[in-house]
Amino acid sequence: MIDTSFLDQLSRFNLVVKKRVTSNLSGPRKSIATGRGLTFKDYRIYAPGDDIRLIDWKVYARTDDLYIKAYEEERNLVVHIITDGSASMGFGKPISKFDYASMIGVGFAYLALRENEKFQFSTFADSLEIFQPRRGMGHLAAMVQHLNSIKPKGYSKLLDTIRQYKKFVGSKSMLVIASDFLVNIDEIREAFYLLGDHDIRIIQVFDRVEKELKMEGDMKLTDSETKGMLRTFISPRLRMEYQQQLDAHCAKIEEVCNKLNINYNLAVTDTPIFDTFYKILEG
Repeated sequence: MIDTSFLDQLSRFNLVVKKRVTSNLSGPRKSIATGRGLTFKDYRIYAPGDDIRLIDWKVYARTDDLYIKAYEEERNLVVHIITDGSASMGFGKPISKFDYASMIGVGFAYLALRENEKFQFSTFADSLEIFQPRRGMGHLAAMVQHLNSIKPKGYSKLLDTIRQYKKFVGSKSMLVIASDFLVNIDEIREAFYLLGDHDIRIIQVFDRVEKELKMEGDMKLTDSETKGMLRTFISPRLRMEYQQQLDAHCAKIEEVCNKLNINYNLAVTDTPIFDTFYKILEG
C-alpha cells in the first residue's frame, strides 16, 4: 500500500537528486521545437544568422534563392512505467514485491511530473492494462489509487506485453520495467530485443526470503501462479543449489541487458526504497 507519507518523502528526495536526474529527465524539451533534428519539416528562406550548413544548394541552383532545411525535433520525453502485477509479485512481508515495484514506479512518475514531462504507466499479468500519458498531480494521484487497488494475480506474460506495448513508445522515451522476471530467459531476451533504442531501466525485484531461501526443514511450497504444491525438505545443500540457479538466472538477465545497453538493477524489498531508487538513478 502506497500512502501519503511516501509522496511527502518523494518531495524531499527530489531536492537531493535534482542535479543527478537532470541528465535523464530534464532539459529543454518543449513539445515540438524547430531545430536540427531527425525529421525534415519544410524549407524556408535563408536569414542572416542561420547555419549555412543547412542551405540546400540544389534548390539554390534551380531558383537562385537561398533556402535552408527546417527540421522538426520532438523533445517531449515520455516516461513509460510498466509494472508486473502477476501473482508471484504478491509475495513478501511486510511489503510485497508489487508494492515495492509500484513505489519505484511512482517515484519515476513524480520526477517526470516535476520536470513537466508526460508519464504513462501500465500493469501486466495475463493481459496488459494501459493508462494514457498525461501531466499533473491528478494523474499521479490516479496512478497511486489504481496501484493500491490491485491484487496481484495471474501469469506474467512478459513477451506478449512488450509486443503489445511497443507500439505506444515514440521517440525519446524512458522505459522503466519492474518485475521479478521469473520467466524463461529466452522469453526475456526476445522481449528486451523488441524494446528498441531508448533509455531503459530494468528493475528485478525480490523478497529476501525468496532471494536467499531463508527457510529450512519440511515445507509445503505453493506456486502462486499455477497453484501447484510441492512438499520438500529444505536442507543447506538444497538452499545452495537454489541460490546457484537463481543467481545464474539473474546473471543471464544482466548479460542480456549489457549487450543491449539496458540499465539493469536488482532490488530486494528489505532495502530502504530511496536507497534503491537512488541507485537506479545513478545508472
